Amino acid sequence: MAEENRSTYPNPSQQPASPSPPPPAPVPLTPGPRASRLQQVFGQALARTLRANSYANFSGCFPTPAKHVPASLESVWRQLNAKLEESAKAEFDDIMHERNAVGHLNELDRLVGEARHRRDNGQGESRVAPHTLTPDELYRAHLTPYLQETRSNLNAKIHDTEAENAELAQHIQRQRAEIEALLSGLESVVTDLEGAAVAASQFSGENDLRQEAFKMDEEVKARSEI
Repeated sequence: MAEENRSTYPNPSQQPASPSPPPPAPVPLTPGPRASRLQQVFGQALARTLRANSYANFSGCFPTPAKHVPASLESVWRQLNAKLEESAKAEFDDIMHERNAVGHLNELDRLVGEARHRRDNGQGESRVAPHTLTPDELYRAHLTPYLQETRSNLNAKIHDTEAENAELAQHIQRQRAEIEALLSGLESVVTDLEGAAVAASQFSGENDLRQEAFKMDEEVKARSEI
């Protein structure tokens, strides 16, 4: 009887291994190639934006403070740029965290690497039955097109941002040129006003001399008649 039980219920350690594939390794949180490239592109775009807001462009918009209190104006400019940089980085980090961008991009790197490995080893023509895949693999397969679309959208937004930054820099340069032209015109007006004031004072002095001469002439005539 014991022998029958042993033959009917074999030892679990003697059973063949399960044909299911092993679970995939967890996605690392350290930025991979694509996540690192995204962070690099963001850093470059932010640096170009900050360079466009240089002190020369900033002070050109405020000529009076730049002339009389340049140190205070430069301090305000530095604080403004620091706040802009801090806010941009914080918002970018929040978006990366909310979207789990690092994890998704790392997973995309892994999927692309596996696909290249299968292609290089001649495994591209073999079809994998969907029922042999784990739920996580199926989820990733459906997620890949979304990640590719998200990457394209991010690249398009970055390109648009760079174009807007370049246009903004040109606009600031045009405003600076207009301000310089206005200042030059104001200097010409001030010069004309000063010249008019000098001429008016000279005319007033000459007019006083004429009136005194006229009075003296009248007194001489009055005395001669007497």
